[in-house]
Amino acid sequence: MVRPLRKPPSQTWRTFLENHVKTMVSVDFFTVPTIRFRVLYVFLVLTHDRRRILHFAVTAHPTAEWTAQQLREAFPWDTAPRYLLRDRDRIFGRDFVGQIKAMGIKQVLSAPRSPWQRAYVERVIGTIRRECLDHVIVFGERSLYRHLQSFVDYYHRSRTHLGLEKDSPIPRPILSADVGRVITMPEVGGLHHRYERRAA
Repeated sequence: MVRPLRKPPSQTWRTFLENHVKTMVSVDFFTVPTIRFRVLYVFLVLTHDRRRILHFAVTAHPTAEWTAQQLREAFPWDTAPRYLLRDRDRIFGRDFVGQIKAMGIKQVLSAPRSPWQRAYVERVIGTIRRECLDHVIVFGERSLYRHLQSFVDYYHRSRTHLGLEKDSPIPRPILSADVGRVITMPEVGGLHHRYERRAA
């Protein structure tokens, strides 16, 4: 009796992410209220391998055309990743999908109501809220952009990640004790600090 051929089991979501971590980015939107109760939208592009924020932009009126333009700015020339992970938000319309295809990127949609499938970008958004936006007053688009730019600089150069073996997205050198004493440098308007050894 001939046994029917079975399809090999497909890889799990975790396996897919681990296999393609260096060629994958995530994109997402989050909202920020201003002091006058206007809602601003922040578009974020995050690489998975070093948790770097490649690009962010702020607008009061996000459209599919604006979002497609942000994607072009995030990946100039031939720097586009192989995969782009996103949710099923309606803001990613026909123009955005057309731009992805034109750039040769394969989009991977997460399942509905499954933020855990976009864990890296969701975690970064939570970090931005907890460690920056919950402690500042946002007046408008320029104000929010300045706060985010300050935090992104700190996030890339100083904030450590357990997933990166306690390194920052832009690797930092490890200095020995004989270099000098430890000094502190305030960052993000004094919300956070960076500690380094400096010669006296």
